[in-house]
Amino acid sequence: VQLQASGGGLVQAGGSLRLSCAASERTISVGAMGWFRQAPGKEREFVAAISWNTDSTFYTESVKGRATISRDNAKNMLLLQMSSLKPEDTAVYYCAARTGLRITRNSYDYYYWGQGTQVTVSS
Repeated sequence: VQLQASGGGLVQAGGSLRLSCAASERTISVGAMGWFRQAPGKEREFVAAISWNTDSTFYTESVKGRATISRDNAKNMLLLQMSSLKPEDTAVYYCAARTGLRITRNSYDYYYWGQGTQVTVSS
């Protein structure tokens, strides 16, 4: 499965962005999917994950209430809607997928990765 992330850009603090991740194959064929991000000089961190059937979602504490993860298995898409953006949200955002059904925040549980899309939030 190949993943292609897009939708990043430069936005002012308080603004919104919608990140998209297109999959080369039917996303129904993979398990949980997620978003991670990596800021300069920092380790990659978990942002949000969603189960294969969209029944369950999980967010890191810092984005709760500001982010919504969703997936459209009919369109082979994973989305991340973020609002009330803060400068500390600045990072390269990666989409990922795993074959397992369980939601996990561990990057090593995800086998497929997109190339990343840059999100920059100015103060």
